[in-house]
Amino acid sequence: MKFRQSHLAYCTNIHPAETWEETRQMLHSEVLAVRDLLRAKGTLSENAPFAIGLRLSAVAARELLGGSHLSEFRDWLTATGTYVFTINGFPYGSFHGTRVKERAFQPDWTTAARLDYTKDLFRILAALARPGTGASVSTLPGSHKAFDADEALMLKNLIELAGWLDDLSDQTGHDFHLGLEPEPLGHFENAVESIAFFHRLRSHAPDAAALQRRIGVNYDACHFALEYEDARASLNSLMAAGIRLSKIHLSSALALDPRDPSAIQAIRTFDEPTYFHQVLARDPAGAITRFSDLPDFLAAAPETSDFEDARVHFHIPLDSEPAPPLRSTRAHVRDVLAWHRDQPQACRHYEIETYTWGVLPAALQRPVTEQLAGEYEWVLANG
Repeated sequence: MKFRQSHLAYCTNIHPAETWEETRQMLHSEVLAVRDLLRAKGTLSENAPFAIGLRLSAVAARELLGGSHLSEFRDWLTATGTYVFTINGFPYGSFHGTRVKERAFQPDWTTAARLDYTKDLFRILAALARPGTGASVSTLPGSHKAFDADEALMLKNLIELAGWLDDLSDQTGHDFHLGLEPEPLGHFENAVESIAFFHRLRSHAPDAAALQRRIGVNYDACHFALEYEDARASLNSLMAAGIRLSKIHLSSALALDPRDPSAIQAIRTFDEPTYFHQVLARDPAGAITRFSDLPDFLAAAPETSDFEDARVHFHIPLDSEPAPPLRSTRAHVRDVLAWHRDQPQACRHYEIETYTWGVLPAALQRPVTEQLAGEYEWVLANG
């Protein structure tokens, strides 16, 4: 949907779907149910187009590009008054019902498989995107720090993609752009590391202008809140460094006082085996200690009294706070939305991304359609 001068969607990675047929069924049922509820509530007018933040696995993308699937999907979008302006291309493979954790970063940007998958996603957008909306894909921040990946290979593949996207943009008239998504313990994870990475990337590019047009950052509010960053300062520093803001994820993390035993006990209910839940803890001097996953933090619980605050990578619905003694970082999202009001042209793609619905503790669960409608209402009320 239109969001001031931008576009707003929710990411369909909240719904389990790995093949194109599973994705198609999800779009027909879950996505249209959200659209219809927003219309019933008066949040979306009856004839207003409804945007889809599409998530496609590598398998689904290849299947969609085969046969008549893509033309049939395009016709369905027209018939239902829906449109696609962005695709989440971070998770390559299965994203629900199995251990994801480190697999979300595999294959990384050192591989041809990641490059080919991302090109497939843009080929799909070339067929689906509406004139004037732009078309973005979000992806991982190169690799994971634990992989000790060869950055030279990452740079090579990203530079190849930038040139390919520039040609595709010229051919189609669409503004295509990729957003690398900084994440705790990613190859780059905060504003300082992102700026340094893009400096190295540009220094290797034969056409730095094309790279600046086509490769940027997907700013995930949850991730930057985990890093204890100020939203306005981080967004402005990325822009000042000449980095395109490809897309912004509106998402919120968990936070707690690690000196409070009841908070440590409460956070244990969020320890689940599917996703990475990195923890960043800050001491009174401002130094940050990183734990690769929630179990590692909990194992160190007797020593956590050295920290004054801890934040956990677990996406929480934007319109609901966890029960005390836990809290969320949605103040960071409010700051992002305030920045957007002041600079409406700085980024035109926004996406609600609370993919953890299936693993939320029971106290935070409600029907997924109601949750998503509530998140839209919260964003629009605060935006």
